[in-house]
Amino acid sequence: MNEPRSCGTAGAETFLDLFCIKPGIPFERAFDELSVLLGCIRHLTAEAELESDLLAGSAARILSAMAKALINDLERGMRRNRRGPV
Repeated sequence: MNEPRSCGTAGAETFLDLFCIKPGIPFERAFDELSVLLGCIRHLTAEAELESDLLAGSAARILSAMAKALINDLERGMRRNRRGPV
């Protein structure tokens, strides 16, 4: 099986019907970006809750959709890597 560093995103997932995950992004980079996204989501949801900030809540919802698409695409890439090239 290949090392995770040599594997990448599948490029199959979309979010908000406008955006899609680019194929071939190395897992390490994708996980770094996912970590940043989740940190932003965490901050925005706390802001929305503590300050009743509807804009922060909306931004968190949009970023959550992006993070979910990235997670799903990473999973597809990992499954494809396990099976090998088709």
